[in-house]
Amino acid sequence: MEAQLGRRLDDVRLIGLYLDGIVVARQSVVVALGLAEDGRKIPLGLWHGSTENSTVCTALLQDLLKRGLAIEGRMLCVIDGGTGLRKALGDVLGELAVVQRCQVHKLRNVRDHLPKNCHAYVIGAMREAYKATSADTARKRLKTVVTWLENGGHEDAAGSLREGLEETLTVTKLGLPKTLSRSLATTNPIENLMSSVRRVTRNVKRWRGGDMIKRWVALGVFSAEKRFRRIKGHRDMPSLVEALRPRSAKEGDKAVA
Repeated sequence: MEAQLGRRLDDVRLIGLYLDGIVVARQSVVVALGLAEDGRKIPLGLWHGSTENSTVCTALLQDLLKRGLAIEGRMLCVIDGGTGLRKALGDVLGELAVVQRCQVHKLRNVRDHLPKNCHAYVIGAMREAYKATSADTARKRLKTVVTWLENGGHEDAAGSLREGLEETLTVTKLGLPKTLSRSLATTNPIENLMSSVRRVTRNVKRWRGGDMIKRWVALGVFSAEKRFRRIKGHRDMPSLVEALRPRSAKEGDKAVA
């Protein structure tokens, strides 16, 4: 575990970062998965704590930097919308963190505030909005859903949809090709990794402290890594690099230097 998840990261060059947390034996573990410019997924590290709060998430990010991870410009950071993850990204990476909130999690969160007879319309309308190639179109459609919810007395669902709405459209604003945009709009890549962790840890009957939790989570990460493939739409990854770090900006930085 130390050799793999505590290794130096000086040679790792990322354009994206996925963060997610999992509860194991009533303890939280936050995992970081990097996205290289060629679409490869790279497990970076994990951090254990009592809850998935900003302190634990911040400690994980600071550990990545301490181990030599270079942040060479703006980086797409995909999260499920948890406040601890969001705060940690702002505190550690500041404006270099271009945050995409998972659209699937947003759909689920809104749905959970609604009676079943509203699910079909609201989820269908949100999915259509997220399929839009224009951020303006997507935003208008989502705001139409917000109005419908408010008029129907579903204030909690409307509030859930309003919260972080713009960050669910980050990838849409970048104007990426369809397949790549769809891959980057959700936390699916790290969710698949977390499924492996759940599968590996579910048969443990007796836990003996935080070190044991970390070892078993690490085992789940290694198990998932064996099946890693590059992200869907990886051939279009240069478009993500250009959207986040335009060559004109790089050339301007060199001229100033």
